[in-house]
Amino acid sequence: MLRRLSRSILALAFAAGIASIETTAQAPRHLALAGGMLLDGYEVPPIHHAVVLIEGNKIVQVGPASEVKIPADATIIDTSGRTMMPGMIETHAHLSILGHGDYGRWFPWLAEHKAQFPPERILEISAKELLMAGVTSAIDLGGPMKESLSVRDRIARGEIPGPRMEMSGPAINHRNGPPSSTPSVSLLAGTSITSPEEAAQATEDHIKQGVDVIKCQVPLSYEEYKAIVDTAHKHGVKVHAHLYTEKELADAFHAGVDVLQHVGSAGVPLYSAGLVKEIVDAGRPVVPTAAHRVFVWPATLDFPERLQNPQLKKDFPPEIYAEVQASLKDYRSLRYFNTTDRQMFFADADMRQWITSGAVIGMGTDSGTPMNFHIDALWREAKSFVDHGMPPDRVISALTRINSRIFNKPNDIGTIEAGKLADIIVVDGNPLFDIVTLSRVVTVVKDGVIWKQDGQPVDGSKQRTRQ
Repeated sequence: MLRRLSRSILALAFAAGIASIETTAQAPRHLALAGGMLLDGYEVPPIHHAVVLIEGNKIVQVGPASEVKIPADATIIDTSGRTMMPGMIETHAHLSILGHGDYGRWFPWLAEHKAQFPPERILEISAKELLMAGVTSAIDLGGPMKESLSVRDRIARGEIPGPRMEMSGPAINHRNGPPSSTPSVSLLAGTSITSPEEAAQATEDHIKQGVDVIKCQVPLSYEEYKAIVDTAHKHGVKVHAHLYTEKELADAFHAGVDVLQHVGSAGVPLYSAGLVKEIVDAGRPVVPTAAHRVFVWPATLDFPERLQNPQLKKDFPPEIYAEVQASLKDYRSLRYFNTTDRQMFFADADMRQWITSGAVIGMGTDSGTPMNFHIDALWREAKSFVDHGMPPDRVISALTRINSRIFNKPNDIGTIEAGKLADIIVVDGNPLFDIVTLSRVVTVVKDGVIWKQDGQPVDGSKQRTRQ
């Protein structure tokens, strides 16, 4: 069957004169990804030698090649020998940082070079890296308000490459909490409050400015969490919270916070069984962000050459590349990793607690934090869960279907089935056998537009989808 399919693909391609997608000025009315194994985002057996047929920006048919008729006008991407799956969804990104080793140095450097590298330019670099790594939707949790919303909207219009974005703008935090390292220039500086009333007002202000979600930063009181949640929910907006300790987690959960972030990378003993059961019974999503310190750190000790990944040199302007490399020269002394030994001590138990509890686990990476590059996207996070006993098909479902619920678009993205938006990636290998295959993304289709093919970026802004 595969041999007949391959011959059919080649014949159609040559007949239509479409040997190269990169020169296409318009997105095809029909696009077919054909020949590879299909993982649809559900925890079910894969479809082998499958075809995904796209019309405009929607998936119209999915199935074995023997059951899907490819229209004569279709552009065909041969995925033989590879795996097709839904675009990955990142639920904790920071576009305003690029893996630089020291916030206290990075943000002043950006302020000094603002004319050459305005904040929006940094967000653009990050967004493109995520998309090329197979992330077709992402939630940014903490960034400059104006620039974040501008980049989100420009991506939505197809002007620049990047995932479909939800933006929080600045986090809401308590004025008496730990200060930003350089609050006057930090792109991560939050909106400070001192009371539930101020928390509610800050939430209203953020929503009026156009954010998609609210980000809370510890420490906040139960009453402040509750004021934020009640205000956000009046507008149908979800609330994410940065949480570490048992009390922080309990207060945020009981106040109704929608997504509980960082609760697997906190460097604290196990959460109480009673609280975990409450969270599991409520179906409240947790996003452990496990890899960003605990696994990035030993991976770098084992292979420090990863800090000079050639892709970084391609993606960053020379001045930024030099500054990032300078910040990582003595990476073992970075202040960001001062508590990593403690986090590593508790990490295995923390992760297994969520995996074995039956919790709704979302996948997020805190991407952009020191040594945590956007080019790695979600594969390190996925590997950390597989290494701790989570089956690969469940991990892939968390990266896609579960994360689509956190992204608040479960009816549009997260699975490959008729009627959904055409967000599809192709990886070189079988992630059910080796989850690190997710690091080898060769094709990216987002909203029916081809942004990467055969491992090379494609200028999707030149493609106009005909509905």
